[in-house]
Amino acid sequence: MKDKTYAAIDIGSNAVRLLIKKYEKDDEQHLKKMLLLRVPLRLGFDVFAKGKVSQKKAENLIRLMKAYRQLMRIYDVDELRACATSAMRDAENGKELIKEIEDKTGIKIEIIAGEEEAKIVYYNHIEYNGAPDGNYLYVDVGGGSTEINLLAHGELQESLSFNIGTVRILTDKVKGDEWTRLNEELTKIASQYKDIVIIGSGGNINKLYKLAKSKNEEDNSFSVNELSRMYHLLKPLSVEERMKKYDLKPDRADVIIPASEIFLTVASLTGAQKIVVPVIGVADGIIDGLFEADRDDKGEG
Repeated sequence: MKDKTYAAIDIGSNAVRLLIKKYEKDDEQHLKKMLLLRVPLRLGFDVFAKGKVSQKKAENLIRLMKAYRQLMRIYDVDELRACATSAMRDAENGKELIKEIEDKTGIKIEIIAGEEEAKIVYYNHIEYNGAPDGNYLYVDVGGGSTEINLLAHGELQESLSFNIGTVRILTDKVKGDEWTRLNEELTKIASQYKDIVIIGSGGNINKLYKLAKSKNEEDNSFSVNELSRMYHLLKPLSVEERMKKYDLKPDRADVIIPASEIFLTVASLTGAQKIVVPVIGVADGIIDGLFEADRDDKGEG
């Protein structure tokens, strides 16, 4: 493969990210991060409460896509994939908005299903070289949904998506049957796979790992007990108190509580005692998928 620069745009329910990575054939690292930007547009607060993206946030999203387009030109991006997830899936004006974005910026956005989002998250295993013989749950907690991938003995066994996310919880828009389905699916997994380790992705688990006092920096992990301790310290505080005491941004200080609750629920249902946090997310998975497709085309890997 020749040198190539990839870009991923992840339009989530809480934030919109641009990630740019470069493949250099002479670099053992292979994919080198060039740029990561995160803008908290918080589309989900509109969509889950009102059913659509407001005019103001739609205009801001278009402005942001224009800015991202210019940055991709500066970095000489060769290949882009832009994906919109839970909020845009639910928005009445989602398809209309992505057509307007394509007309005004040239960026074609895919509104992907939850199952596709789960598979994208799975591609992160390319960058995370965990022990192949273990049982792992890749858990990506977003604003609108949670994606869970089961990896056993190095093989993907199952990809699941649940309409349970941090913004959806804060707006009280999670349906009861989704929690029931999560309980049933994870209970079934726990009965078949033992000694499960969670691999967490998303900004909230990354922040919780950084805040944790007790952690293993050799493999970027901390215990479920430590996560529970952090949760019980954070939950009684107001958003403003969390911001001040733990140096959290406003758009992190509110969603970090429901994110903790989701991870703790997954751990409780599966018996997991450990969470590995390799600092990867949907955008990384998008680029890893593009990279793997190129390798397959070239007969590498």
